Amino acid sequence: MQKVTAQSVIPSPWQSAAVRNAVLVVGASVFMAICARLSVPLPFTPVPLTLGNFAVLLIGLTLGSRHGMAALLLYLAEGAVGLPVFSPIGPGGVAQLLGPTGGFLMSYPLAAFVAGWLGEHGRRNFTRLAASSLAGEAVLFTGGVAWITLTAHLPMAQAAWFGLYPFVFAEIIKIMAAPAIAARVQRQG
Repeated sequence: MQKVTAQSVIPSPWQSAAVRNAVLVVGASVFMAICARLSVPLPFTPVPLTLGNFAVLLIGLTLGSRHGMAALLLYLAEGAVGLPVFSPIGPGGVAQLLGPTGGFLMSYPLAAFVAGWLGEHGRRNFTRLAASSLAGEAVLFTGGVAWITLTAHLPMAQAAWFGLYPFVFAEIIKIMAAPAIAARVQRQG
């Protein structure tokens, strides 16, 4: 005879998929905020070196396309209302979204979606996740450099000197680290 307890009859609220997903999305937006705050100004560009892009990739790869995108949309909303979640190298709030780094910030949800979607479709191994990360980075830097071009009225080549070339080495490391961590999380989960 099976023993019936209140716990077996009434599911814990933490067992609900909706609650679990909401906690993951909110937690990912907090992780994103922490990584964005870890940034270094560069004297030759208005764009700081930050761990934000790494967080975007890792969130997309671990949470998947929909939840990754939701986490980054939440992050942008938090920043837009004035919470101190963006890089401290900037004015914060909506002004930061409209400033030189706005294209990168606004590309975050789409980059997480792309990295997550590509990671979800196909065999989840390091090579596939690295390719997914590379695609996410392409979305980020396309948005970031295009935004610099539009807002600063610069030719695309000059905007790339401010928003792409100084970051290539660091981004290669991020493209390799995010899938390595995501693959490890997948094996443990």
